[in-house]
Amino acid sequence: MRLSGDERERVFVAVADERRAIATLIDGLDLEQLATPSLCGGWDVKTVAAHLVSDFTDGFWGFLASGVRHGGMNRGIDALARHRARASAADIAATLRREADHRLSPPVTGPLSGLTDVLVHGADIRIPLGMAHRPDPQHVARVIDFLTGPTQFGFFPQRRLRGIALRDEDTGRTWGGGDLISGSGASVMLALCGRVVAFDALTGPGVQVLRSRLSPIQRRYGVNG
Repeated sequence: MRLSGDERERVFVAVADERRAIATLIDGLDLEQLATPSLCGGWDVKTVAAHLVSDFTDGFWGFLASGVRHGGMNRGIDALARHRARASAADIAATLRREADHRLSPPVTGPLSGLTDVLVHGADIRIPLGMAHRPDPQHVARVIDFLTGPTQFGFFPQRRLRGIALRDEDTGRTWGGGDLISGSGASVMLALCGRVVAFDALTGPGVQVLRSRLSPIQRRYGVNG
């Protein structure tokens, strides 16, 4: 979706704030917590944080090049995250904090893909650690705008939302048409991105429809597959 100059600025500020918050969180974790499996399949908490560093140190073109080397974009992103995770947690946190204001705006997907990444991965880190994840409802609504729009790429197949309507009870906003899914914006956002842990907080006939469209790994283990 096209953003005005002021809207872009607000998105970049929100991304920077979340990077700093995650850096502070990572700084306070012990080795056992850093090794906790995240909601992102195959990655522990430290690797998720390392991926957020990879977002701007490797960037879109680095992801593409790694995807070519490793036989697919997802494999390429995974390889880069694991490489970045070799750094110490202190170094990962320091880089997130130092580069918090980096303006991530990949071709096609634009700045909202960066906001989506930090909000979803923030939940991937916090929820398994038993920590609250309460992003700003307006930021979440912007993410859902992006996830339901034509420029969403890489987060999930577009067909996942066919015939499904979404209602964000925090803002009162709705998207799409068909079988309804209703709940907090954060729960809707996470469910769209395959985080099964969010499904219990949602209601409506669309919940089972969406669940049936996740991969077998996602449905069985409740992680992004």
